[in-house]
Amino acid sequence: MAEIIVRLPDVGEGVAEAELVEWSVQVGDVVREDQILVAVMTDKATVEIPAPHAGRVTWVGGAVGETLAVGSPLVRLGDVAGDVAPVAPDAAQPAAPPQKAVEPPLASAAQAPVRASTHSRPLAAPSVRQRARDLGIDLRFVPGSGPGGRIVHADVERYSAGADAAPVRPLARSEVTEVKVVGLRRKIAEKMALSKSRIPHITIVEEVDVTALEDLRASLNKEPREGARLTLLPFLMRAMVKALTEQPALNALFDDDAGVIRRHCAINIGVATQTPNGLLVPVVRNVEARDVWDCAREVDRLANRARDGSATRDELGGSTITITSLGALGAIATTPVINYPEVAIVGVNRMAFRPMWNGTAFVPRKMMNLSSSFDHRVIDGWDAAVFVQRLKTLLETPALIFMESPT
Repeated sequence: MAEIIVRLPDVGEGVAEAELVEWSVQVGDVVREDQILVAVMTDKATVEIPAPHAGRVTWVGGAVGETLAVGSPLVRLGDVAGDVAPVAPDAAQPAAPPQKAVEPPLASAAQAPVRASTHSRPLAAPSVRQRARDLGIDLRFVPGSGPGGRIVHADVERYSAGADAAPVRPLARSEVTEVKVVGLRRKIAEKMALSKSRIPHITIVEEVDVTALEDLRASLNKEPREGARLTLLPFLMRAMVKALTEQPALNALFDDDAGVIRRHCAINIGVATQTPNGLLVPVVRNVEARDVWDCAREVDRLANRARDGSATRDELGGSTITITSLGALGAIATTPVINYPEVAIVGVNRMAFRPMWNGTAFVPRKMMNLSSSFDHRVIDGWDAAVFVQRLKTLLETPALIFMESPT
């Protein structure tokens, strides 16, 4: 067969380019139809590009970390029998595409369809490869039990359990591993650097007595609605709605290039979520129109989609203010980084019983610190403090969260 070019397809609405984040093939490999060739990333969504035909890889279009425009050549596939001479099999240093004047005739310029997660070679997810590295296991020797021979966590654990466990004397080590910052990790790094370089942060830490709120939450969870289970976050989200209604300047985006603050009526709360591939911020939209149960269901739905890689670009964008929480791993206090171009972020820290003075004696109370950061260019310290104190009042007296505000 004549050589086939697989081009970078349109992987999302309005997307003009994508970053190469993981190759599953290299020059010289024979691939079957529908086998994954490469994973690419646009914004925060990672997708896989499969082979539209079987063939031998004779050329790859770039190294991991490079950015290609939609329609650019990704892979050249030749006949397995060798009708098309392969280029030098150096996947780490791919050859540049030939000029049009010497480009061979093409039977087709295939636009490959798009898929939804990431393979590597050997076939394994990034988290599986990381686990193998932690255990000192070479995945080339691990039999894969997943589809197409994919290595899953159970395979790594099985191999580890069967490995020689004889004690050995620890050796001094001097090797250095270089990890190229690509894909989602690079997007996170760019966003954090942008936020810290352009926003002068002011952070306020306030302790909150959540004993009554936790009692209420436990009581409501005895009869969950439609499978939803209440955590602290839905109550905090509803408390933020009340506080932001009183201080709309905090529910805003600051376009510092244009010198314009855009205050939003819709309260779209981003919820920072740790995933196997890094931090994502799915967005619960129009929280002002949701009750605590609805907030709980939407947080759970979006967190699951973020973790399994199925969240859409719309579900990962459009926030007007953000919540960040490390749950049980949280510290006493943190200094959250604002989700640029927002102007405020609320950080939830670990709950713990502490002895609190009630006027006559020390009593155990369940306490939690809120760490909230603000863009000091547009939010004065006084306004920030008023917002934090309002959240404290609402969370300490949770009945106020459910009361209608006077018109």
